[in-house]
Amino acid sequence: MSELVRGRLTESAHVMELLLKESEKIQALANEMVACLQRGNKLMICGNGGSAADSQHFAAELVGRLQKDRAPLPAVALSTDTSILTAIGNDYGYDQVFSKQVEALGQKGDILIGLSTSGGSPNVLKAMAAAKQKQMRTIVLSGKTGGEMARQADAALVVPSSTSQHVQEGQIAIIHIWCEIIEDALFPAGGTALR
Repeated sequence: MSELVRGRLTESAHVMELLLKESEKIQALANEMVACLQRGNKLMICGNGGSAADSQHFAAELVGRLQKDRAPLPAVALSTDTSILTAIGNDYGYDQVFSKQVEALGQKGDILIGLSTSGGSPNVLKAMAAAKQKQMRTIVLSGKTGGEMARQADAALVVPSSTSQHVQEGQIAIIHIWCEIIEDALFPAGGTALR
């Protein structure tokens, strides 16, 4: 068992090391989110399975806090309302569970952030298409090759791994970095750091 533990931790550390090459892109995408929030727009975040959990985690850090007591920021995870998800899934199909919400709640200037380990989630792709109709910017955080989502997005960041758990580990690290950059940019002197 210790071989498995060492092997997985070594693989995860290697993915994090490779992500260092994406530092400028990570910062640039965070800057886009900062500008969106400064304009009074919001972030809408979606994904399936572990990516749904990460969407909720991301929104929770922004509406609540990462490190600072500060005003809440407008972020919505589209995977949280079971009545909406099941009604749309039942009446229209699972591939529309996010796009219908984007159509209802999205506004010009908002950002849709799609999370996926594979980059091929049909319901996220439909949400991205709906976002473009609303003149929203689309950002994808994916893994493996980036998939169709990376090709369709305005901007994409691909975690360099083909192993789902390592992709998700990279994604949550990036999400935490984004949240910290957003907090520091929007509340440079305000709020109390909680460490």
